[in-house]
Amino acid sequence: MMKMTALFLCVMLSATWAASKEYKPSDAWKPLFNGTDLSEFLVEDGVAPYEVKDGVITGRTAVPSPNTFLATKAEYGDFELEFDVMVSDKLNSGVQIRSRSRTEAEGKHAIGRFYGPQVEIEAGPGQAGYIYGEATGRGWLSPEPKSKDPAVKQHDIFKNGEWNHYRIVAKGARIQTFINGQPIADLSDEEIFKTHPKGHIGLQVHGVKAALHPMSVSWRNLYIREI
Repeated sequence: MMKMTALFLCVMLSATWAASKEYKPSDAWKPLFNGTDLSEFLVEDGVAPYEVKDGVITGRTAVPSPNTFLATKAEYGDFELEFDVMVSDKLNSGVQIRSRSRTEAEGKHAIGRFYGPQVEIEAGPGQAGYIYGEATGRGWLSPEPKSKDPAVKQHDIFKNGEWNHYRIVAKGARIQTFINGQPIADLSDEEIFKTHPKGHIGLQVHGVKAALHPMSVSWRNLYIREI
């Protein structure tokens, strides 16, 4: 009972901190977008629609459509990114970091395909927060999703049907992720850093079959600081 109470208090304190934290320009934090429109972004690959309402970016599924990415026009190398996200339970999503459009065809991936490291967003129990190599041909970059141990392969830190607070720290070859104040991934991958030392942030709406449409994913309180 004491362990459960401690965990509950930890999660509640993390949620309170996320809601009350001040992102001060004096501390080098800045909003990832202007809060009113998508003029600082470009849509890559698919045709899923994105809209802004009351400071919240919402992406909705489209059928037919491949994965769609709302990508920042700006590029980032070493940074700390924080945001809140809420996603339909059956929709797989993610946030691309240090990503870009492919300039040369490779395997099944054509020129122009948006690719790079992706921090997973999905309902729990699942693999939210782990890092995937979107269109890199490598699959999961994080080792946990490839584990045969169910307790390692997935977790239930992500709160289904609610806002979840993400923190991503990318410094050199090391990428760390946190969900609701809990550490999830701690990946050092020289190979992906060599090909993707910097790039765009991309908010993903995954392609879906008609039977699962419509679904959506929303982001709010997106702040970034370069480190």
